Amino acid sequence: MMVDSTLVRVGMNLSEAMRILGDGQSELASGAESQFSTRATIPGPLQPDGQDVATILHLVHNLIHEDEDKEDKPSQQRMQNVAEQGHMALLGHSLAAYISVLEREQLRKLTTRILSDTTLWLCRLFRYENASAYFHEDDRDGLVKVCRLVINARYEEYASEGYGVLSAKQPVIYHSASGRPGLGQHLCSQLGLPLSSLCTVPCNTVFGSQHQMDVALLEKLIKEDVEAGKLPLLLIANAGTPGAGHTDKLGRLKDLCDQYSMWLHVEGVNLATLALGQVSSFILAAARCDSVTLTPGQWLGLPAVTAATLYRHEDPALSLAAGLTSSQPVAKLRALPLWLSLQYLGHNGIVEKIRHATALSQQLLQKLKALTSIKTSVEDELSSPVVLFKFCQDMSAASSRGSVEGYCAGEKEVLDAFNRWLGEQLLQSVPTSGVDVVELEDEGTCVRFSPLLTAAVLGTQQEDVEKLVVKLSDLLPVMSSTMCLRQDFREEVHRYSPSLMYVEDLSWPGLGAVRYELQTDDMDEGRKKQEVGKVNTELLKKLQELETDIVFSTGPEFGAEEDCIFVGMVAEDVDVPELVDTIATLGRDIVESGRLLENMTEVVRKGIIEAEQQLLKANEEKIMEEGLMRQLPLVGSMLNWFSPIQSSVKGQTFNLASASLDSTELTYSTKAQAGRQSQQDTPTSSAKRLPGQRLFRRSGGGSESLSETSSVGQPEEGAAEGSASHSSSSSSSVHPGASPAASEAESQPAGGAAQQTVQQESPAQVEADEASQHRQPEDQEAEPGLR
Repeated sequence: MMVDSTLVRVGMNLSEAMRILGDGQSELASGAESQFSTRATIPGPLQPDGQDVATILHLVHNLIHEDEDKEDKPSQQRMQNVAEQGHMALLGHSLAAYISVLEREQLRKLTTRILSDTTLWLCRLFRYENASAYFHEDDRDGLVKVCRLVINARYEEYASEGYGVLSAKQPVIYHSASGRPGLGQHLCSQLGLPLSSLCTVPCNTVFGSQHQMDVALLEKLIKEDVEAGKLPLLLIANAGTPGAGHTDKLGRLKDLCDQYSMWLHVEGVNLATLALGQVSSFILAAARCDSVTLTPGQWLGLPAVTAATLYRHEDPALSLAAGLTSSQPVAKLRALPLWLSLQYLGHNGIVEKIRHATALSQQLLQKLKALTSIKTSVEDELSSPVVLFKFCQDMSAASSRGSVEGYCAGEKEVLDAFNRWLGEQLLQSVPTSGVDVVELEDEGTCVRFSPLLTAAVLGTQQEDVEKLVVKLSDLLPVMSSTMCLRQDFREEVHRYSPSLMYVEDLSWPGLGAVRYELQTDDMDEGRKKQEVGKVNTELLKKLQELETDIVFSTGPEFGAEEDCIFVGMVAEDVDVPELVDTIATLGRDIVESGRLLENMTEVVRKGIIEAEQQLLKANEEKIMEEGLMRQLPLVGSMLNWFSPIQSSVKGQTFNLASASLDSTELTYSTKAQAGRQSQQDTPTSSAKRLPGQRLFRRSGGGSESLSETSSVGQPEEGAAEGSASHSSSSSSSVHPGASPAASEAESQPAGGAAQQTVQQESPAQVEADEASQHRQPEDQEAEPGLR
């Protein structure tokens, strides 16, 4: 059989394009890459010469992976797993462009066949016989067209009079409170109807599911609208709500719609299970409805495949007026990608994919039943394709050290925060699972697993579900212990008030938040806030440097609280009093270090002034002793040559630790600076912990934990003592890390000038140094100068 060469070329070009875009391993010509390197991120004019296909495809590849190159890390996962059936869907888009140039009659026959085959296959697959199909890109567009069909059918003069006929009897569209958000508003905007034409039906609150439409209340609302002169037009029901995956009572709703001549439209992910051999009676009732919207692209992992709205109506003229059918053959080519994909998969392949997704839900559901801290919300445990679960603290298994009051206060907000964190951690650890976080009005924040929407796209397998359960089992003990210890943490922080302030943030998934406050009244609010921010920033840095498993952070990126330290999840054996004591101790050390630096700066400044005065006095004494003649450059040199004198003015050095001038006689006699030996002999204390042992853990014993925590700030204290001189008053007041800071303070212009005066403007010291060098040539390695 001969095959059109153009069709073969289209398939080959698509395969080559997918290979280049998929792995990017094909090498460009030497000049092509440099030519497009600057165009990858910056828009520019069209190139004067045309480019070949490979070069253009490589440009597209670079644009796709542009962000990954900037971040210098590979992509974590593909956004969609494009399998062989996905290639067929993409091939359909290429063939649609080729088929559109055929001769008109040939095009009409081909598009009619494609549309008829696709409609027939979908009707038989999903048990919706004798229906027409409308294929659309936006999955809401089919419902819009169905509403126009119903308006044309119920208002006979609508085709000629337009919206004027709606004023006599206002149409009403009913939808569930658990339905897709914004769907009703979209319908009204597209149809030109006021929002008063939209009626939201509450869900059951006492009997039945909290996500199913209240049929009795719906009937009451319909009666009230009829008595008010309105026209009940259409009801939108759910076979799988967007949030919880629950199905409305479709059988009862259909009977109610028949009673009031209303149109019943059904949508939802659970419609996919109609293709299975065993179908729930609730889902099977969808076959009686007037129209349904199917999304086979999501269920089967088909990229860029249209949605399909199946409907039953006998008047083709009204369908044409509503836009459900088109006389243009090109419009019918929307079904071509789906037509190719369905043939590639076959009936058995389609059913197997849907069965695989539902089996994954059942597998996860069975695993979750064994976890005591997990609460599931599943409509039909035997065949539900959506699993909804959340972390719920088991108070009977709470730690004896935990406080029950901490769980009761703000329980819902805290649990929502913990479940939000749980969903994020699960998705990060097992991205192929496709779990997401949903916010439900009654149940709060939950984690949802809906493989019908994600399994075919992400390639989810049973091993991924096992990994998900393992990760969940690892996270639950940490979440439970953190929940129990939140109140203990709050009480311990209050014990250190007013230095530590507990920050109430119910949206933080962790132990809690704390802020170190300054106890001072001699500064304004703006300056005080700035200093508090500096102290807490430094405190956070020191906490993050500790060898512990606890995560300390600045909290949410867009959180309301500022200058706070947020403590993350903790294990059960964490010693909360030791943790809070360490935070308070480090904060106090930071504040005292800042105050000591300010005091030392003032002392050093006064010492420099005094040193300058002593240097001036020493210079005057030298002049008086040597005489005026020896101060003249040439005469003084001659006199010193013929009649050298021994000056009584000794060399001096400025001691930063004591802020005073000291004699250099001891330096030259011992060939080392006086304070250096003491600094070398002073050992640096360190935390004594066993290998692998972490801070804030009770397993090491109470005394060890206490000594370990109390030793956090001591290594720097030893270093500070070593950097001081032998003066007891100075060395006892130096704080961890203060000496380097004081040195930085002396690097300012005033300190620098004084230092230069000490080193360069003391002729007596220079002369004494020279004389000492003449007497002791072997002492060349001595280091006269500042200490």
